[in-house]
Amino acid sequence: MPETIRKKLYIDGKETFVDPDATLNRIAAACRESVGEDILLARENGKLRELHNVPADGASISWLTFGDPEGFDTYSRSVCLMMMRAAQMAAEGKTFDIHIHYVVSEGLYCTLTGDVACEEGFLMKVLMNMRRLHEAAIPIRKTNMSTRSAIRLFKERAMQDKADLFRYRLSSRTNVYELDGYYDYFYGYMVPNTSLLHYFDIVPYGDGFVLMVPDRKTPGEIPPFRPAKQLFAARKFSEEWGESIGIATVSDLNDMIVSGRTNNLILTQEAFHEKQIAAIAQKVAEDPSKKFVMIAGPSSSGKTTFSHRLSAQLSVYGMRPHPIAVDDYFVNREDTPLDENGNYNFECLEAIDLDLFNSDMVRLLGGEEIELPTFNFKTGRREYKGSRLKLGENDILVIEGIHCLNDRLSSSLPSESKFKIYISALTQLSIDEHNRIPSTDGRLIRRIVRDARTRGNDAKATIAMWPSVRRGETEYIFPYQESADVMINSALIYELAVLKIYAEPLLFGVTEEDPAYSEARRLLKFLDYFVPVPPETIPNNSLLREFIGGSCFNV
Repeated sequence: MPETIRKKLYIDGKETFVDPDATLNRIAAACRESVGEDILLARENGKLRELHNVPADGASISWLTFGDPEGFDTYSRSVCLMMMRAAQMAAEGKTFDIHIHYVVSEGLYCTLTGDVACEEGFLMKVLMNMRRLHEAAIPIRKTNMSTRSAIRLFKERAMQDKADLFRYRLSSRTNVYELDGYYDYFYGYMVPNTSLLHYFDIVPYGDGFVLMVPDRKTPGEIPPFRPAKQLFAARKFSEEWGESIGIATVSDLNDMIVSGRTNNLILTQEAFHEKQIAAIAQKVAEDPSKKFVMIAGPSSSGKTTFSHRLSAQLSVYGMRPHPIAVDDYFVNREDTPLDENGNYNFECLEAIDLDLFNSDMVRLLGGEEIELPTFNFKTGRREYKGSRLKLGENDILVIEGIHCLNDRLSSSLPSESKFKIYISALTQLSIDEHNRIPSTDGRLIRRIVRDARTRGNDAKATIAMWPSVRRGETEYIFPYQESADVMINSALIYELAVLKIYAEPLLFGVTEEDPAYSEARRLLKFLDYFVPVPPETIPNNSLLREFIGGSCFNV
């Protein structure tokens, strides 16, 4: 009997021989002990692969675990699928649906509709069923079928939102996942079976519940439930407004675009935005003790355009706003702190000359005249160009910077003189009821488009720096968001349909050899859901103009 020829692989650079029909899951099981934690996904020759696949001969393999962003997303997505099957079991034949909305604390906020009430007893049944499914190690199977068949499948199962979504799908094929007889569509990868889904919990909250999973730093435990109440309210407000105009999912947006109602949608969204900005200006104007409007938010939230539009609204109340960018108070380049990799850390608070900033602001508050600095990003030094300022009775400073909610930035100023605003692009759309759109994806696409236009950065450079940007946000911005006097959502319900036109050519420019390739392909797949909208009818004061160009403001 001839000897079976074994397949050669390179696992984390080490030459390894396996059986020719061995799946990545089987190979991963043999590597589990050396890796030290569950393997959830693989990268084969630079491309992400689910573990049910059989690798090619000579392939280079690396493993992804819970600590990797792709591994974490795979785990969370798989837990959602398991929850849907568990809820189906608990419903005992009753009609229901679960809408997965957005992140709350370290979990996903969900609501329940249909013939099943969102009560503690039902949620406990769902949780117990999830534990049984985990212990049973049930396979999660993927079937690639024609898009037409997928539409028919989901119509039969009363999942109309998915059937509507696929009407706009250009691809003739669609991947459908099945768990214990339950079929669903999910945007992204899954683990091979439920045995890998160890940790989860369900916490009642608001009108629904939060599906909790571990965070990436502590994969073996569920973190305490600490909801950000203001952020939750801001998300809920925006989502309910979207639903009120008939747009909750991407297919709703696509329907409006193809029916020729895009211009009306854009004008309605911009009016909604302006109404919120006007309301904030009124709150500031009603309190004469406020002399400093402090605006903070994560990258690509549109802080600069917002500060200009808020200034215009403050002028309506007879105030004289003066914009100040905290970045102009950067320390000189050679004095900038370094991060753990020896690179300049422009995100940390110590990158700002705190003494000079506080001295200037205190002098302004005291009625003195000062000369404002301008930071030259090419030379890495502060410059003075004769820009002088003295505050009168109706003058107010509109200060924008990532640390503006941190009182250490403005420690010398009395708290009653500050009005704090948190701005972020909190995407209110969902792909469908079970596939949310992370706000970070919307902000990343904004930044890819803006960086290419204003900084000459290609998509791979922006994608490469994004993890560092996200770490800075987590450390320096998010801990202070709940201290804001008001929050505003800068996401525009139509924006991804516009950004698609600009982002796709940039993302297609990322080649297979580049480490950013997988992320670029993921974003391209995501943008494929949207019917494009040309930018001609977008007003020149729109926040979106900060990213695509054509703004009437100096952004």
